[in-house]
Amino acid sequence: MEKKVTVGPKGQVFIPKDIRDKIGIKEYSEVIVDSSDDSVIIKKLIPESVTYVNYYSATYSKKLNRKVDIKKITEEQYERNILG
Repeated sequence: MEKKVTVGPKGQVFIPKDIRDKIGIKEYSEVIVDSSDDSVIIKKLIPESVTYVNYYSATYSKKLNRKVDIKKITEEQYERNILG
């Protein structure tokens, strides 16, 4: 579904509402922006690290005997899975 949109003075592009609704992009959603030849590609960001955090936070086990930096783990997973 192609739509013609205008690039604003600061490089902003407005994604039409029907497209945002179709792929689930809401206000302040994070997206991945990439380019290919003469195209700009915008993809909805679904961080896999959220899955890890949800899994481990829902797992019942003994307390860890060390501190876990969830933010650091999340960022590492994001960099590994999304950024390559």
